Amino acid sequence: MTPASQIARHVIRSVTTAEHHFDYLRTIGRNSFLGSHGSGGKQTVYVVETDRGATGWGLPLYDAPDDARSLIGRNLAELIDPDRGVIDPAAEFLDYPLHDLAARILEVPVYAMLGGHGPTRVRCYSGGIYFDDLDHGLDGIRANLAQDHAFGFRDFKLKIGRGHRWMDPLAGLARDIEVTRLARELYPDAGILVDGNDGFTLNGLLEYLDGVADCDLYWIEEPFLERRPDLQALREHLQTMTNRPKIADGEYEPNVDHVLRLAREGLVDVALMDVIGHGLTAWRQTMPQLAAEASPHAWGVPLKTLYAAHLAAGLGNVPIVEGVPGPGPYIVEDGYVVLSDQPGFGLEL
Repeated sequence: MTPASQIARHVIRSVTTAEHHFDYLRTIGRNSFLGSHGSGGKQTVYVVETDRGATGWGLPLYDAPDDARSLIGRNLAELIDPDRGVIDPAAEFLDYPLHDLAARILEVPVYAMLGGHGPTRVRCYSGGIYFDDLDHGLDGIRANLAQDHAFGFRDFKLKIGRGHRWMDPLAGLARDIEVTRLARELYPDAGILVDGNDGFTLNGLLEYLDGVADCDLYWIEEPFLERRPDLQALREHLQTMTNRPKIADGEYEPNVDHVLRLAREGLVDVALMDVIGHGLTAWRQTMPQLAAEASPHAWGVPLKTLYAAHLAAGLGNVPIVEGVPGPGPYIVEDGYVVLSDQPGFGLEL
């Protein structure tokens, strides 16, 4: 029996919701634009059940449309194709629950249903090093790095751009440099990534890069809005560096076609469209068109890190994923998310 014919044996019996609670390892502080990110929260997840008792669940891409009840009684094969993803726009919001459901019916992990093009040990960095130095000094950064290292991370992404909102621009730049150099000193073997959340000018970023030129950065994420002239100037500057970091972009409200063009022009090395904001089906369509690497943005909920890891192991071309430090849906072992061979995303609600 083919995967499609196995799926076609099922009819949607119910679409319900539940609350998914999550915690961070600690209260997450400020970035260049926003205040405290809190210590956790809850999100609505959707649960899809078929007439044969199969169940899948997950985060929605967006809230259910008014006509969502029209999915009840539909054949599952009309909604999702295991080889392509969700095929009915009315079911698009259920992208992750339907992938979970289909893979459970096929008795394979989601990453296997996606093709299994990447390793099941997925390199994962901590995305939780924010501006806690503003309240606790550099000891706050030291403590956060140590906590995330103890959790299993070996690579760290540092938020930078303190001078955009929270400090005098020159003082903020100096602190960004100081924090970066501190992280490199404390963890000489770590991958160090930095994220400006669009809080830099081109000149400010170039000054920052000059101050950390010997820190061997892995990537620079969203230093400023995706302006081609600025990215061209940044590329030229990076070519003068001995250890040239990658440029990662496309997280915040991206124009996906624009990001793809920038990648083709060599101005973006890593595309960051969000796990949920872009969606799994969309990533299945985008990856073959992408003339760069990918690392779907996963901040917000630890469950998104698991999704990103399945996407990496399934589609390949993802060298590292973002870890949301917190207990529950995934395990980090010596810097890697280790995916199980359980069906679906491998989680029970």
